[in-house]
Amino acid sequence: MEQYIAFVTQNWMLVLAFIVILVMLFLNLFGGKLRGYQSVSPSDAVLMINHDDAVVLDVRENKEYQDGHILNAIHIPQSSLASRLDELEKYKSRPIIVSCRSGQRSAHACAVLKKHGFESIYNLSGGVMSWQNASLPLTRS
Repeated sequence: MEQYIAFVTQNWMLVLAFIVILVMLFLNLFGGKLRGYQSVSPSDAVLMINHDDAVVLDVRENKEYQDGHILNAIHIPQSSLASRLDELEKYKSRPIIVSCRSGQRSAHACAVLKKHGFESIYNLSGGVMSWQNASLPLTRS
């Protein structure tokens, strides 16, 4: 036991870095469950849309949405999401895939949805950029 204590005191920066890496790994693996939503890849999102009747919620701004969006996506900009949640009430029992440009704004939107009682929420990892990188189609309106 004394050897462990001696090692930790002599190599405290190494031990601290190891602990930080373990915490980051834990958050990466189980963070979605702790936050109340999960990330989903574009290919998994397609499967959910086709087989689980998932709804896509696009939280980008109007200009971004008009430049191209996932087919049949519901558009509610993140800035007005809290005030327009009533538009999503009818989809509360269905899986909701939230998308934005890169996946950051949609993560915040997922938290808002979870806070308001939505059960099955998924964040499109990488957002519309990863959707396009997977050679999946966008539509314009």
